[in-house]
Amino acid sequence: MSPGGLGAAILASCRAHARATALVGAGGSLAYAELGERASALAAGLRAQRLEPHEPVVAMVANRPLDLVAFAGVWLAGGVVVPVHGSNPAAVVARHLDATGARIVVDADGPTGAPEGWRREGDLLLAGRAPPAPRALLDGAALILFTSGSTGAPKGVVLSHRGFGGKLDVLEKLLAFAPGERTLLVLNVTFSFGDWVSLATLRTGGMLVMHEKFAPLAFCRTLAEAGIARTAVVPTMMRALAAELEHAPVAAALAAANRAGAPRQLFIGGESLGRALAAELAGRFPGARLVDIYGLTETSTSDFCLFPEDYPRHAGTIGRPSPHVAFRIAGPAGEEMPAGEVGELQLRTPYLMSGYLDAPELTARAFQDGWFRTGDLARTRAGGVVELAGRAKELIVRGGNKVSPLEVEQVFAAHPDVAAAMATGLPDPILGERIHLLIVPRPGRTCGAEALREFAAPLLPKFKQPDAFHFADALPLGRTGKADRGALRVMLAAQDAGV
Repeated sequence: MSPGGLGAAILASCRAHARATALVGAGGSLAYAELGERASALAAGLRAQRLEPHEPVVAMVANRPLDLVAFAGVWLAGGVVVPVHGSNPAAVVARHLDATGARIVVDADGPTGAPEGWRREGDLLLAGRAPPAPRALLDGAALILFTSGSTGAPKGVVLSHRGFGGKLDVLEKLLAFAPGERTLLVLNVTFSFGDWVSLATLRTGGMLVMHEKFAPLAFCRTLAEAGIARTAVVPTMMRALAAELEHAPVAAALAAANRAGAPRQLFIGGESLGRALAAELAGRFPGARLVDIYGLTETSTSDFCLFPEDYPRHAGTIGRPSPHVAFRIAGPAGEEMPAGEVGELQLRTPYLMSGYLDAPELTARAFQDGWFRTGDLARTRAGGVVELAGRAKELIVRGGNKVSPLEVEQVFAAHPDVAAAMATGLPDPILGERIHLLIVPRPGRTCGAEALREFAAPLLPKFKQPDAFHFADALPLGRTGKADRGALRVMLAAQDAGV
């Protein structure tokens, strides 16, 4: 990580690649020189407001070029970026302001109305109050990212310049980012996956082509026409693309992208990929190196990678740890589990979060014997790769038997008529929980519960078979656009209640 943090690294890239295009998206494009000038001007404006060192600043974002100006400007002024998507209701924005104590909002595109008692000065919304009291946790901090919070209130993950910047150093080399290459961004920059892809592109002198949201036709057309070297997606996006391929314009645009050899790299992460979808993507993007990425916001993301050369033997796993990441599979008391046995995946890495904002007890509970607790169940496989077995908190306890939702989902996702599957447990007075499975059929296909039961009978023990099947056009999504099991539970509970 370069001295001066992420803002200094971006500014250095702006000087080195001044005439090259840095950002393209809604509202136009910015050359690197313009990016540097606008970020420096924003930093001067923040200093004029007497921004304190390490003070949180909310950046209202919408996946537009000015979002990255806001990031760089806040960092150059010595502040901490708190990205909040502009589509959020006012009450959600207010919660972020309250949680961080932020008194300054960067709102360069100007769509956000000033909260009551605030005033606007150019690109800034100002509360007119004193800065929050200094927090030791924020010394050297770059970002406060709020997790999706599928259960309970979202947690503010504090990432430092040293930690997140160090992970960027690793990823830029591991994934071969290079000057002049074009990255298509369809992930939100409120999401750590979207952040590292964006920053790695800018720090290495590439061009970031930004879409405000994922749309299959626009995605494929940009791949075909804009010379895209890489893009990053979550599996939900690729399932949405598959559903649209029955429409001729989308199919034609994807074919054009393949003829153009775009993208050369396809990063996928954020949720389990699974063997079936991995095989489909390999066929759908035959010219791309598909890299399956596993990581958490708390660890600066991208802790494991499964590269194409490992797919033949290790499809369905998360691959091997990225450089400087150590792991163990731990039992309840922290004991090391034998190869093949399921336990909690725990990590040691120099790129860990500084902690959860204003939550020291929660931060302490995230560790066991110095290892970060991912909350994911996993096992080691031959060849040193790791296979996920579900979330510890998502295990379904049916009649005293513990069932991994992921295991159930992978079986049904392999059915030729199934596009996606998601399992969860709902309370039951007799068994404790019953297994409910949501099925998304492939476009133009139908599949009934009895046919699915027959398919799974030889593949799953009886106690792991779903008690109830549900059907929908898509999986429910969380705030970051990933398939969300908590949202499924809420949806099914509402159906049971007749809401």
